[in-house]
Amino acid sequence: MKFLTMKDLDVEDSLDLSWDGTFDFQLDTERALTPFFEALEEYAGEWMPDVVEGKRRRKYSRAAVWKSWAEERGKSTSSIGLYHTTSPFMSSSLWCGLVQSPRPLSVSLHVQPLTFFNEEERCRRFVELVRAWSSHYPVSHAIAHSGADEHLAGSPDYGRDQQTSLRDGFDKIYDVCWLNVFGPALVEKVGRERMLSTPVHRVEELPNGSILLVTWPTAADFTSEEARKAQARAHVHLRPELDYDTVLRALHERNAAFVPVEPRFPPEVAPLFARLVEEAGVARRQQQVAELNAHPPPEPEEWLPTHAALPSDVPDMKAALEHYSLLAEYTVAMRHTEVPSLFKLSPESLTDLDFHLWWEDFPRIFERHLIDQRAMPSVGAYLGEVLVRHLGGQWIPRKKLEEAQVRVGQRVWLPFVRAFKYLRSRQSLLDFSLTQLYRTAERYQG
Repeated sequence: MKFLTMKDLDVEDSLDLSWDGTFDFQLDTERALTPFFEALEEYAGEWMPDVVEGKRRRKYSRAAVWKSWAEERGKSTSSIGLYHTTSPFMSSSLWCGLVQSPRPLSVSLHVQPLTFFNEEERCRRFVELVRAWSSHYPVSHAIAHSGADEHLAGSPDYGRDQQTSLRDGFDKIYDVCWLNVFGPALVEKVGRERMLSTPVHRVEELPNGSILLVTWPTAADFTSEEARKAQARAHVHLRPELDYDTVLRALHERNAAFVPVEPRFPPEVAPLFARLVEEAGVARRQQQVAELNAHPPPEPEEWLPTHAALPSDVPDMKAALEHYSLLAEYTVAMRHTEVPSLFKLSPESLTDLDFHLWWEDFPRIFERHLIDQRAMPSVGAYLGEVLVRHLGGQWIPRKKLEEAQVRVGQRVWLPFVRAFKYLRSRQSLLDFSLTQLYRTAERYQG
């Protein structure tokens, strides 16, 4: 059993539906939403919800829906979650307002993987579901499309600031998706006859004056040449001031984001870079690979040959080693909640720490004097302790932290110097990662 999360949606593409409708203020919720669930149960098929979530999760049934709805009811809104927990996975949220007239009803729905919709019959059933909802409930706008491609198109803001986007909504044809429902206001703005004559796979006027438009028989092959041409033709037909070649070129540029790029990461940073690629999400993943391929980090310079090592100058060797251990423990204490592996002082924990500090942009969000006074010494000591524990390294303590060394094989490494460079900026966390220095020391330990 799996509950599809936003993190999962970054791993693999999905068919995303955004649908906004309304219903009569005078109707009680159960009566108003019964047609919604009747259509869902008729057309969802293999991704029909098996779980409904309110305050707690229940096996899907109409009774469970009303219980969940009641327990999530607030003063002005109510919402529930619906899930299909085996492949194809589905996650959706159903929200409605309780005080407006008419009452708004919104659905955000994701079905993964997108490849499930390679089959035309599955796509037809999905279209019929949206058609049923949009025929029964007055709708302002609805789209269904590849979630990754929507992201590349700039949905839902399309280059506008968020305040303008929230104020104006989809007030003109910013983009044409695989499936579109245009409400009466937008239909009249574009022109009903023009919209009904759009050269697409399916165009239909709904009983409430909305128009349903489907560009292509299947959703999953949206990057194919013919599907992109159909999308461009529809967009230009609805926006005659646009140039077809320009629109098609922009779609081809979006296609480029999905062309696989072979990672060519140096082995010392491959574990870290693989994490960065995974975090990038479907829409930016290949671009991220290309950028990391093009800009490999420099070879570590924070080392000396053993014959050039500085001898220890501390009066109490044991106290110095205890001090380094305490500094390393400070890193564990400060970050173990976010990075539990820090307790292990392992090579993998270095990669986890690299990724976490990069993810939260640590050098930007914390004050510089605190980074230099507290974080840098503790991170340097933590790196040194991992070198000692896993590569048989030996500390050569020095009064000045930046001079302290760890002997591994025929080299001595300068973990505090590395930590200083590492914590300069978000980019420096990658250019001078702890992972790279450790793996390089491992390579030269013999």
